[in-house]
Amino acid sequence: MKQTFTRIIIILAISLVSGFSQENKSIRTAAEHYENGNGFETNQNRLPQLLRDVKVLLSDALIADVMADSMEVVYTLNRIFDLLTEADQYGDMNDEDREEFDRFEDGLINLYTHSFSTLDKVDGVITAEHLRMDITSLTEPIEVEMGATKLTVVDDRDGHIPLVRNKKVDQVIQYFQTKGRRQFEIWLERLDVYGPMIDKIISECNLPPELVYLAMIESGLNPKAYSKAAANGMWQFIYSTGKLYGLERNWYVDERRDPEKATRAACAYLTDLYDEFDNWYLALAAYNAGEGRIRRATRIHQTSDFWQLHSLPRETRNYLPYFLAATIIAENQEKYGFYKKEKKKPAFGYDVVQIEKSADLMILARSAETTYKKLRNLNSELRQSATPTKGYALKIPIGKKDIFIANYNGLPENERFAPQFVTHKVRNGESLWTIAKKYRISVHDLAAVNKVRNRSMIRIGQKLTIPIAGVNMASIPVSSMPGFNKLTYKVRKGDTLGHIAEDYGTRASKIRKWNGIKYGQHIYPGQKLTLWVKQG
Repeated sequence: MKQTFTRIIIILAISLVSGFSQENKSIRTAAEHYENGNGFETNQNRLPQLLRDVKVLLSDALIADVMADSMEVVYTLNRIFDLLTEADQYGDMNDEDREEFDRFEDGLINLYTHSFSTLDKVDGVITAEHLRMDITSLTEPIEVEMGATKLTVVDDRDGHIPLVRNKKVDQVIQYFQTKGRRQFEIWLERLDVYGPMIDKIISECNLPPELVYLAMIESGLNPKAYSKAAANGMWQFIYSTGKLYGLERNWYVDERRDPEKATRAACAYLTDLYDEFDNWYLALAAYNAGEGRIRRATRIHQTSDFWQLHSLPRETRNYLPYFLAATIIAENQEKYGFYKKEKKKPAFGYDVVQIEKSADLMILARSAETTYKKLRNLNSELRQSATPTKGYALKIPIGKKDIFIANYNGLPENERFAPQFVTHKVRNGESLWTIAKKYRISVHDLAAVNKVRNRSMIRIGQKLTIPIAGVNMASIPVSSMPGFNKLTYKVRKGDTLGHIAEDYGTRASKIRKWNGIKYGQHIYPGQKLTLWVKQG
């Protein structure tokens, strides 16, 4: 009965995300399409298939949430966000694809924000942008004022961004003091962690110190933040702009998520914007809306006064008041009712060790005598659970360098290094889907590693790089579990770990452990799984 109710709720949730489209009449149907590979080789456009796949993943995430399987929820949502950020490399979307993609993202954000009970919402990866949208929709619109803008100057020192207040800024200040208070407190805590590093880089670049608060309103100072525009990281770079300013994204890393590299890239970008507009308000507006839109607005209104650019989108017109409100509060926290905790979180810092080849993060974490989670947080740019093949400067907790070197060098070489790729030569009759099935990986991962834009464009004799999943979930060899029955389940077409877990009242993460299934590996039809199910 519980499983049936859970499935009804999840189907309704996914239907809302999907706009009740016919192809998503049931999650099991979508999963079968995903497992069977229908349309993989004939569809020139990868985007529709990506959307089908992320909907299947979302159903698994919702099931895991119902089962309080937090590790599975986090892993599956990270997979969803990773796939969505790849969509900008598929080429221009047609109108139908764009409408479907936008509808899915809107629904995902709504579900993420309101439906997942296992996540800490105020610390989530998409809450910063959601809060901006919330303020845009809830604050009262200000009547258009022609002529001189009515402003109260708070601070206007040389070398700083002028701080002013008007009705709109005051509205946002009030929002942060009330509905947005808990989120703002989280941001202030993160300011203690990342602020010193950002301040140092901003100072080196000879930029106004207030720019640290731009990262606050963009991402909540979260290195892994994701937005609807497929922007990533603390400074919310889209892929093309990040690439322009030297931030690399490949199978192993997304440097938009590296706090230091992204901060340096943001400083370079902001320097260019200020050089063009010679006005910090316009430069910040361009950071949000793009240079072209700000140029057009200044031409239309024949002014460089941001407050008079009424043709700008509402979000951009709210963006500067949002920044000013956050800056004014953060610069004088007690005045606005925010009090610092007696015990601050330590500032972002680390030691560095060079890793020659690809190595599993679980092994590296044990060698540093730290947790896997802490190591991932220090190296937030890593997309996989292993370091790159061509060497990597691994960040480890301060003071752990000597013990790491001793522990790591004491391991046999076959444990220290974990090859993450094998090579496959395409044979007659093979497709990306059949190859992905053989190696138990996703078609998206296989296409991404080999930079295949069109899934039908592989040829006999072509050598493909096959990624091997990291984070080995060791199998638990148990001969009996009191109160449980041991079952052998044969995987059917369309099955996912989430659906199997739901059907048998267990968790996907437990099925992984019982069967030694790595995160990143896929189950396949005909595979036999061991399940332990409660008696009665």
